[in-house]
Amino acid sequence: MAAPVRFAILGFGLHAVRRLLPAFAPSERTRLVGMWRRDQNAAKQNCIEHKIAHCFTSPEELCASPDVDAVFITSPDAMHYADTLMALRYGKAVLCEKPVAMNAAQAREMVDASKTTGALYGVAQNFRYNHSLDWVRKQIQAGKIGRPQIARAEFDYPANHAPRKWIMDPTLACGGPIGDVGVHCIDALRYVLGEEVESISTLATKTHPEDQVEATAMLQMQMTGGVLASVGVSARSPYRTLVEITGSDGVLIAENGLTVDRPIEMVLRRAGEVVETATADNADAYTRMLDAFADAMQGGEPFAATGEDGVRNMMALDAAFRSWKTGQRETIG
Repeated sequence: MAAPVRFAILGFGLHAVRRLLPAFAPSERTRLVGMWRRDQNAAKQNCIEHKIAHCFTSPEELCASPDVDAVFITSPDAMHYADTLMALRYGKAVLCEKPVAMNAAQAREMVDASKTTGALYGVAQNFRYNHSLDWVRKQIQAGKIGRPQIARAEFDYPANHAPRKWIMDPTLACGGPIGDVGVHCIDALRYVLGEEVESISTLATKTHPEDQVEATAMLQMQMTGGVLASVGVSARSPYRTLVEITGSDGVLIAENGLTVDRPIEMVLRRAGEVVETATADNADAYTRMLDAFADAMQGGEPFAATGEDGVRNMMALDAAFRSWKTGQRETIG
């Protein structure tokens, strides 16, 4: 087996502590060797506490380090574009959190930079490595529900209780929950259906006077293969995720399907009757994603969420925001 890929986290924060550190620990294909965060005092404490070898003083120092093979970018959305371009210019492979940028034009430049430098660039759409989405996708491919006709994904959470306050700040985040978790829903439906978003119509509201971005939204989408899809997101509701696909012969339901820390129950129904059930634990999804990225870097299977997927997702987000502004259905071209 090849030597572990040496990762550094650019934008170390709560997400890194809650999700990435536990993911790196059991990984046999990767090793966390460095990090950078804006608060240098906190960074030093993090490195000591978590035994991280390199506490970099700037993003450029991190990207230039010969001790780093790949950069995991977890900075706020508005910084992804510049951070990714810098890392790619230094020849580092990049795994970037979603949404990858503030718009599709930036996302396209990131893909072009990867092609120019030859460095691998992937998107951290971690739910593509969820066992629950694997199950839904395989059931569809096996024809268990016939021809998919209606698809639904929902992701709700209480942002006012979330420690990442910047996710509702339009100067740092790509919108509100549309960009934060709607992109997960869009990507999940693209992934399990194998279809792209053709057009989109958005209804959205600002729930509280202090909201600077949408707090709740519903996206209605026409997919290229004919499936009618909907995405519901709210940053002012109790936590819940769901993926549901209705076909000509049955229905697939994955309750909690877009999560990594809750039990997932999957059901196949036909004519109102449960004909198959399954459960899943997605706790290893981030580790599976890291190992898959390392495998792709070292000549193995292609990574599941490419930079092109990032562009496609951003095109859908751009159209969703345009639709909210114009009140019209927007075509993605």
